[in-house]
Amino acid sequence: MLIAVAQVTLVIQHSHSLKEKRAVIRKIKDRIEARLKVRVAEVGGQDTWQRAVLGCAVVGSDRRTIESVRDDVVRGIEAADAGEIVDVARDLLVFGGEGGSP
Repeated sequence: MLIAVAQVTLVIQHSHSLKEKRAVIRKIKDRIEARLKVRVAEVGGQDTWQRAVLGCAVVGSDRRTIESVRDDVVRGIEAADAGEIVDVARDLLVFGGEGGSP
């Protein structure tokens, strides 16, 4: 089994409260979930007004497919134009002994 993961760090300059930031994050998550049928989670910066870390993981056996979906998620976050992306980390993990090769 292969797992493609991405972590995107955003700075949302126009946010002046946690409520405003959560509204921006919710909009991004809803758009990606509707378009790509992939869940995105806020995995860091939950208690800060202007910084958010979003993460996603895509599981499968075909490397090209899961990396493509993961990259589509990152592009979707970029396209939302909700803040400045300051960091993007991507990785591919192999879990177990069977099911594809990196």
